[in-house]
Amino acid sequence: MINYLDFQKMGRGNHGWLDSHFHFSFADYYNPLNMQFGVLRVLNDDLVQPGTGFDTHPHKDMEIISYVVDGELTHGDSMGNRQTLSRGQVQYMSAGTGVLHSEYNLGEKRLRFLQIWVLPDGKGYEPNYGDFRFEFEDRKDRWMPIATWTGNRDSTAPIHIHADVNISAAVISSAKRLALPLEPGRQAYLKLIEGAAAVRDIALSAGDALEIQSESIEIEAVEDAHLIVIEMKKSQ
Repeated sequence: MINYLDFQKMGRGNHGWLDSHFHFSFADYYNPLNMQFGVLRVLNDDLVQPGTGFDTHPHKDMEIISYVVDGELTHGDSMGNRQTLSRGQVQYMSAGTGVLHSEYNLGEKRLRFLQIWVLPDGKGYEPNYGDFRFEFEDRKDRWMPIATWTGNRDSTAPIHIHADVNISAAVISSAKRLALPLEPGRQAYLKLIEGAAAVRDIALSAGDALEIQSESIEIEAVEDAHLIVIEMKKSQ
């Protein structure tokens, strides 16, 4: 089963300094029929103006992945970490028992990044942080592993999170195809970050997403297509 989600019809919050599209209920956007997809609780597509950002705030018992699309993201937290990431780079924070952090755009250009929150498989983990400066070319015409479950020894993903998920990114060259295999009992949330693509008779524009359950697909790039996928155990 494949369910198409139109980026232009998603929840939205525009505060001037921050323009967010919400794939699931978040902040002032609440839809009881759109709370999460499996353990994927949040996927926000955020545009942050220069010189602004998210002031210090708390998180607890959540696995958080930030994927920088454009611009610079500067992170600071109560564990003493402070790093600035740019296009194609990723940071991970396991909030666990509790952590304070901030996220700013201290650069001169608008920042676009994806906030991905995953529900952990337990509570009370020790807070943790990591950042990974992937080479952008490493995702060209192939799935580049980003994150996986701590118990998965078969993945080469450098980020290990407390949830049975696999997160990967790819950039498919125009007119090329890339398969997304999906085993029985698994499901995936696929987001087109940039470009244009097609899956069967479904046309995807930048920002659109697909919910895919228990079947493999093939993605055709109509123009260079930048994608991210969150694969997980199928919801009961």
